[in-house]
Amino acid sequence: MFLGFGLDAWITIVTVLGMFTILLFTKWRSDLVFLGAIGVLYVTGVLNAKDAFSGFSSTSVITVGVLFVVVAGLTHTGVLQWIVKHLLGTPNGYSKAVTRLMLPVAVLSSFLSNTTVVSLFVGIVKMWSRKLGVSPSKLLIPLSYASGMGGVCSLIGTPPNLIISGLYEEKTGEAMNILTTTIPGLFCLAVGVLSIIAMRRLLPDRKAPESAFESTGDYTVELRVPSDNPYIGQTLTEAGLYHINGGSLIELYHFDDVLMPVTPDEPIMGGDHLVYAGQIDEILDMAASHQLVSADHHVFSMSEVDKNRQLRTAYVDFGSSLIGTTIGGSTFEKDNNVILVAVARRGERIKEAPRHVVLRAGDTLLLVCPKQINVDTSSMKNALHFFDSDDVPNIGRGTLVSTAIMIAMVALSAFGIMPLLQCAFIAAAAMLIFRCCNMEQAMRAINWDILMVFAGSAVLGLAIQKTGIAEWLANGILDVCGTNPIVVMTAVCFVGTFITEFISNTAAGAMFFPIMYEAAEKLGYEPFPFLVALMVSVSSSFATPIGSPTHMLVYGPGGYRFSDFMRIGLLMNIIILAANILIVNIVYPLTPLQ
Repeated sequence: MFLGFGLDAWITIVTVLGMFTILLFTKWRSDLVFLGAIGVLYVTGVLNAKDAFSGFSSTSVITVGVLFVVVAGLTHTGVLQWIVKHLLGTPNGYSKAVTRLMLPVAVLSSFLSNTTVVSLFVGIVKMWSRKLGVSPSKLLIPLSYASGMGGVCSLIGTPPNLIISGLYEEKTGEAMNILTTTIPGLFCLAVGVLSIIAMRRLLPDRKAPESAFESTGDYTVELRVPSDNPYIGQTLTEAGLYHINGGSLIELYHFDDVLMPVTPDEPIMGGDHLVYAGQIDEILDMAASHQLVSADHHVFSMSEVDKNRQLRTAYVDFGSSLIGTTIGGSTFEKDNNVILVAVARRGERIKEAPRHVVLRAGDTLLLVCPKQINVDTSSMKNALHFFDSDDVPNIGRGTLVSTAIMIAMVALSAFGIMPLLQCAFIAAAAMLIFRCCNMEQAMRAINWDILMVFAGSAVLGLAIQKTGIAEWLANGILDVCGTNPIVVMTAVCFVGTFITEFISNTAAGAMFFPIMYEAAEKLGYEPFPFLVALMVSVSSSFATPIGSPTHMLVYGPGGYRFSDFMRIGLLMNIIILAANILIVNIVYPLTPLQ
């Protein structure tokens, strides 16, 4: 024993701290990190085989996997697109716009994947903000916040709810209703919407990254002179390549020599690289008229260039494999059959050739892509996020059928007619039988990485409980906070809210479940209300862009800085925490243990 812990407890503590350190400071895949943690706990004997791999048979993890298929049916029949089209409208005033945006997003996020909802809305909100004359940065943070707060409103809306409810059922044998968190969630959502409106001055007014592809001087484009170009031998001025409409020449590469500044009488040679800053359409028109090509590889003739392509915008996610690399120094273009045209960083011009820019999270890339490309199945899925997909389903009979299936699933579970997992299986089967999605789309919708994280999180929570860490932490909290149940509930929820800013909210839920459960029992109260408050708190991460995958989705499109989230998010954390504790104790009064 050392500091009250045995060897198994210390192995668990080191494993958990090591895992979170790796997730925070490396680009390792989170599913492999969680699997490695499970392996350590099993190999060292902390957990036996049954416990170590119990997460993979957990009902909450299986439910999440099945719900991916249900969401695929809703997505491919255009339910989300129909809602977006009919609910946003043209409100007059920022307050009405935020309300019209946050409420439908929250409702959708109560039953669908938050990331799916936000991915769909990001592109729509950017166009909608132009129509309203509002900067996208004023609406994209509220969009992300709404998805998080809406997810709390049902057990299936966010992974921690399923994890915590599943662990509670295993502990007590009693299943939580699918609408257990609905009233607390709706109250916190209402408080959140009003808080956003009241604190709108704290939301940044950033220039949209896409504007860098629309205004002169905010981006760069690199072109190459083919070996058969008719302008070879002429000077830049003679060829009309020095002064161009909508842009300027900032660099010229003669083989390995970089000429800066570029003089107008510089001769043109085959294989030269020309780097322009300016307006994208003007530069591309000039490239076509002067038979210049994209600089991804040496082209000998314009006839070699594939014209069956389109321009698409993508954003570099946090954790992307491209962060810290250059496109020119990798095989990314070749591997994915794309060509990098331009790079923008929060609307500011980058004074380097695009393929030589060391990429950062949030950078905006303009790519030439094949007109038919499935990003979800390519290696770009874990590197970039596209929001301008042309794959918009037709709205028709399938839309009504998938909506009816979803409503039936929720109703059967909410009224206790059938357990949630059985409802989810029936709904998934119905989506396939009625052709709301096909087998390939259903399998592609299942995110195995996320399922691995869920399973690993459940196992970590079990290890924390079995080794006595949860009991020790619960005793520590009681020593500091005393025996007032509201104070203890608030303290654990506060720490949970803080921790989830830096780690997966699923992992935070699994890790704090045994601590909150033990604390409630030691105080002599039923753990149920404490756990409902915990569900809300571990999904309330507002202060850092890494606190939620949806924050990462809006970070690039909004042109945000890291501090933008902290400025309004810290206050939101405190406000929602207070609202959470208040409403949970009203709806679910504390009850002494029998």
